[in-house]
Amino acid sequence: MPQKLLFFFLILICSVSYGQIGGKYTYEFLNLVTSPRQAALGGKTITIYDEDVNEALFNPATINEEMHNHLALNYGNYYKEVTYGTASYAYTYDQHLQTFQAGVNYINYGKFDGYDENGLPTSEFTGSEIALSVGYAYNIPYTDLHIGANAKFIESILESYSSFGAAVDLGMIYIDEKNDVNWALTLMNIGSQFTTYDGNREQLPFEIIAGVSQELEHVPIRWHLTVENLQQWNLAFSNPVRAETSIDGNVADEKVSVFNNALRHVILGVELFPKKAFNLRLGYNFRRGAELQIQDQRNFSGISLGFGLKLNKLKFNYSYSKYTLAGNTSLFGLAINLGE
Repeated sequence: MPQKLLFFFLILICSVSYGQIGGKYTYEFLNLVTSPRQAALGGKTITIYDEDVNEALFNPATINEEMHNHLALNYGNYYKEVTYGTASYAYTYDQHLQTFQAGVNYINYGKFDGYDENGLPTSEFTGSEIALSVGYAYNIPYTDLHIGANAKFIESILESYSSFGAAVDLGMIYIDEKNDVNWALTLMNIGSQFTTYDGNREQLPFEIIAGVSQELEHVPIRWHLTVENLQQWNLAFSNPVRAETSIDGNVADEKVSVFNNALRHVILGVELFPKKAFNLRLGYNFRRGAELQIQDQRNFSGISLGFGLKLNKLKFNYSYSKYTLAGNTSLFGLAINLGE
């Protein structure tokens, strides 16, 4: 089964080639990381299979009975006045029906100064978006393969314009207990706008993500490898700052190699003491590091780190993600076991 999944991942990587992904879609907030644990591991980690109910928001196949009556709340500052948060809760009705999960993703863009077409100031305005989701997973009998789905209802309000849509996430995870390896695949944001902002229908940020993780046998470390944006091969762009000008004034755009472009699909993460009360986490997002680095200056873009601390029925999580010299993010999370 893992070999077949790996072959499928490689086919997806090699089969599609388009341009850049930024600014092409609506409801982009759906692809923000959903928890400090995920952010600290570099983002979009889909192979965690334990009591962490946050994981269900990115891979519904990870919903399981260990999440029963667990509630997770997360909040963070993105940039300046932009804030966002998530919540997730799971409940096991009975062992036959397994476990259901409900979640919320929310972002507030803050206040903006309004101006008319002549440049004269008008009133302030705000913008915000929210997605409500419900998920369910199913273990295929007599196998180690789990499949799951999330249904999401999305509302977006930007100044006086609003939009409503819906989407589905599909996920699978194969758990190789003998080697302690998890293989996962998710198809995110399959859906459409029901009502548009101004009559122009826009696409949702559909994404295919694959991942594998393994806990080492004699070392308390679990490593995670995530490959993002498999639906699109070309993620690189030529940064005009890195263009070269010849002596006769001709400008040569930056050329991104095939290997460099391939790396921009990769996210690496490491978790130390993953099953203990205290965890340390470190991650690196290659695309973030490549796109946000400053020429001739080391700013460590793409690096993220964090920790988790469990005290009885409470677990506190924190992450710090390095973007640029001018903007970095912290995300705080609290997980509560409401059961006895």
